[in-house]
Amino acid sequence: MSFKSLLRELRDGIGSMSRRGGGAMEGMMTAHSRGCAPHPQELQQQGRWANLPPELLLDVIQRVEASEVEWPERRHVLACAAVCRSWRNITKEVVRSPEQCGQITFPFSLKQPGPRDHPIQCFIRRERATSTFCLYLGLTPSLQGQSDKLLLAAHKIRRATSANFVISLNPDDFSRASSTYIGKARSNFLGTKFTVCDGEPPHDAAVSSSNRSNRRIHSRQVSPRVPAGNYNIATISYELNILRTRGPRRMRCTMHSIPISSVREGGSVAAPSSFIHSVDQRLSGLPVSKGKQPVIGFSSTGLDESNAPVRINGEPLVLKNKAPRWHEQLQCWCLNFRGRVTVASVKNFQLVAAADPSRHVSPAEQEKVVLQFGKIGKDIFTMDYQYPLSAFQAFAICLTSFDTKPACE
Repeated sequence: MSFKSLLRELRDGIGSMSRRGGGAMEGMMTAHSRGCAPHPQELQQQGRWANLPPELLLDVIQRVEASEVEWPERRHVLACAAVCRSWRNITKEVVRSPEQCGQITFPFSLKQPGPRDHPIQCFIRRERATSTFCLYLGLTPSLQGQSDKLLLAAHKIRRATSANFVISLNPDDFSRASSTYIGKARSNFLGTKFTVCDGEPPHDAAVSSSNRSNRRIHSRQVSPRVPAGNYNIATISYELNILRTRGPRRMRCTMHSIPISSVREGGSVAAPSSFIHSVDQRLSGLPVSKGKQPVIGFSSTGLDESNAPVRINGEPLVLKNKAPRWHEQLQCWCLNFRGRVTVASVKNFQLVAAADPSRHVSPAEQEKVVLQFGKIGKDIFTMDYQYPLSAFQAFAICLTSFDTKPACE
């Protein structure tokens, strides 16, 4: 049998498996990601694929991974990981991290650093009616919104003393008890300081003992292994500018989970290789539903309790916004977004590393833009990020720019 015939039969077999039983494929993904033994009927359905020789299986998955480099075609790589446990393990070995290949494949790729030599280009669509923000992969929005690849979604919750952005994989479910819950960003009263919390440990680093669980646990929770806690991974601060004499916004991001050594030559960032959640091998691709209220569930104090930052070896990385220059002819502040931003807005920014000379960070690394965010149309914004930030961290930082800051503008 030729490789093309094998691949065609593989796709047909996976497609028929996903249609049987009203979503058997998704059930297998959930079962294996939880570490549970598959049902005997599932073993019978996937038996001929599970018994492939490891050498042949490795060659098949390597070819699929090399040929399907963009979404939506890259979903076939994800489907390979859903066939059975042996396929899943080999697929995870073949598929490299975003830092190495520049591709987002699995859900946990959203918490891994981006590539070093070029940014991953995304865009954010804001839904004013529902206070929802959706992050998509791609250069610009397509004419048919259903074909855009959804990465993350956030819902803004206004309170008397703060604003909270809850981040999820599912734009219709923002409950913290859900397996799709990723984290949140919480502001202070003035909107000048935000705390970004991860729903799971960002890596194997020790966490302060004061970072206790404030997450509500009840019978609807999907997996008992989901960590009940929020881990403080970043603090974003905006300088006060009450008299409006210092130009545009000035922001400073302290990344508690990223050491400053990561931007030095030979540095690295510890990142998770899987989710503890049951969405380990399932990348949400649901379109934003119209007229449907998202599911939101919180405890009365869960969003307002402060958490101690995670502990890492060395000092944390600090990012600052790149200072714009005043354009005399246009009479406005300008930054070079290389064509990715087309509309002037106070929300536009670029972040670079802020390091003292004693930190031994090269001038080139300090000039490198690791995150840029800007407006291109009504309720449409671009977001380009790269190493050492992950998609989740970059998205959380950009969300803080949407909050109203009268004391900083």
